[in-house]
Amino acid sequence: MNKITALRPREVVRQDAEPIAAIYRNLGAQTAEQMVTRALGELALTMAGIAAQVKSHDLADLARQLTRLRRMAENLGLTSLGAVSDDVRICLERSDNTAFAAVWARLLRVAERSIAQDEGFADLSV
Repeated sequence: MNKITALRPREVVRQDAEPIAAIYRNLGAQTAEQMVTRALGELALTMAGIAAQVKSHDLADLARQLTRLRRMAENLGLTSLGAVSDDVRICLERSDNTAFAAVWARLLRVAERSIAQDEGFADLSV
């Protein structure tokens, strides 16, 4: 009897606490919290915009948006999110559709794990 096994990859997300700690040291708790919250919101909106572009197959500006996402993630210490967004960009630039699809799925998983509490990641799938 053939059995089908559903794979449910669970990403290990790497983070660097130093960028956030530096923001708190430099700005104080209240201002830093506002800034970090705003930055996470912008990151979520950027990711949602990228997801919409991929879903509609609008790839014209996608490499630039992925680079922007990488920078935003790195500024917040979201190491895995930054690295995987760069991997997606590389697949796009190489026109490797199969790799793009696989790494895109990974980016969605990493994004969800990186900022899981953000409602903007409720349904990014394509």
